[in-house]
Amino acid sequence: MPRVKRGFKARRRRNKVLTLAKGYRGARGKLFRSATEAVDRGLNYAYRDRRNKKRDFRALWIARINAAARIDGLSYSKLVHGLKLAGIALDRKVLAEIAVTDAAGFSHVVGKAKAQLQ
Repeated sequence: MPRVKRGFKARRRRNKVLTLAKGYRGARGKLFRSATEAVDRGLNYAYRDRRNKKRDFRALWIARINAAARIDGLSYSKLVHGLKLAGIALDRKVLAEIAVTDAAGFSHVVGKAKAQLQ
């Protein structure tokens, strides 16, 4: 078999990593070994946090809904139960948006849930 020196392939692989490390401070953006470690760690964090973002936003929406519902004299869990009984299928993202932007509309929705709980 002929001898292969890998010049092109190795350079292309290194350049791919260094391109991903663009903007990193110091050696992490310049030297291949440091850049490889930094890029691998960064990609792992990105993968993990794409999943955590969903969890974080859901927690934020629940906190906003709970705060707005308590103004109208209802806890979050009772509100969600009342909405289920009333057949109102609004997800947490939409409920949180209504709570922040339209207080009167949210109070109307809470009123419907309260009526079902009585």
